[in-house]
Amino acid sequence: MKQPGHPPHELSDLLPRFDVRGMDLSLDRMTIALEQLHRPAHSIPAVQVVGTNGKGSIACLIHHGLMAAGLCSGLTTSPHLVSWCERIRVNDQLISITALRHTLEQLQPLTEQCRLTPFEQLICAALIHFEAQKPDWLVLEAGLGGRLDATTAHSWRPLIAVASIGMDHREHLGPSLQAIAAEKAAAIGEGAHVISATQEPEVSAVLEQRVYEVQGTLQWVDALDESWTLGLSGALQKRNGAVAAAALQWMSARSKVISNPAIREGFAAARWPGRLQWMRWRGLRLRVDGAHNPPAAIALARERCSWSSASSRQIWILAIQAQKQAPEMLEQLLGPLDEAWVVPVPGHRSWSLEQLKPALPLQAHQLRSAETALDALNQLLKQGWPKSVPVIAGSLYLIGHLMENGTLEAE
Repeated sequence: MKQPGHPPHELSDLLPRFDVRGMDLSLDRMTIALEQLHRPAHSIPAVQVVGTNGKGSIACLIHHGLMAAGLCSGLTTSPHLVSWCERIRVNDQLISITALRHTLEQLQPLTEQCRLTPFEQLICAALIHFEAQKPDWLVLEAGLGGRLDATTAHSWRPLIAVASIGMDHREHLGPSLQAIAAEKAAAIGEGAHVISATQEPEVSAVLEQRVYEVQGTLQWVDALDESWTLGLSGALQKRNGAVAAAALQWMSARSKVISNPAIREGFAAARWPGRLQWMRWRGLRLRVDGAHNPPAAIALARERCSWSSASSRQIWILAIQAQKQAPEMLEQLLGPLDEAWVVPVPGHRSWSLEQLKPALPLQAHQLRSAETALDALNQLLKQGWPKSVPVIAGSLYLIGHLMENGTLEAE
């Protein structure tokens, strides 16, 4: 039950911080919990989105495509930026904080009995919400991996959309790209249809082998052409859009027809905050991006090449969690004239300037530090605001923190 001193919008009494509980990957807890809950939403088909980078974008595009076609879509994503409610929505309607708190309270005995992690609690809450709302399709963004991810416990996942698979979470998924790909591909169930854009050769081989083992089908897609308008920024979104469009076309053959014009309408209307987003601080423009691993840093560096300021000195404000590959990220992001301000991720163990300098001897002179991102912004203002728009990156947690406390405002 709700404890005194916790306002309705605050869920810390029900959801311990992820870094306090720790990562504990297992499908057994979710399987048992969902059985005891009488398998909520088990009669609703789901597209599960797995991968390393781009999962949220693909899920968002599929969700908006379904809505534009007049279908009802239940979407669950992670992480959130400001509110836990962002993780669970039916069409445009986020779950209310009252409903989420009530559901989590009802789940507490089961949470204790099964020792559910916060992510597992939220997936259970999402499925309970979807059971009540009865959407036509579920769009489930996997959290980490696939084989043992909580979303994989949903029993009806005929369609798997695969985002770009790269090196991240090595401490949980394995030391090599092949091992990481195998963990994610293991989410593919018997007879599933799998859609992916181009992957690294070792990833492609893993996907092909898994699909063969489960007697599924594998569809490779090319990036969308320039005739498509996407509401999501970045050249890489054409790749994500191709996966989402193919998923919607596959779904169209199995439910109400989803026309190509509806898909285009949905894609144009899609928004996904915190990803290559323009924002303002004290009226000054900033870019923010949640890039938090080397593959995402490579994508962001490539994106920079298309900016009008591509050849100018770029200022970065970077907050990177301690378990991430920060040196590799900075090697990809930093041009020879650039400057990077290293700040902590609020509430998380983070890389510091003192740790990064010896790891990056050739770029050490380009690194600065500040106690907070706001301190870094104030320092930039004091020195004279740079001509090229500063970029805040490295962590969606930092971006969410700056949005929640009002430091940053969307354009």
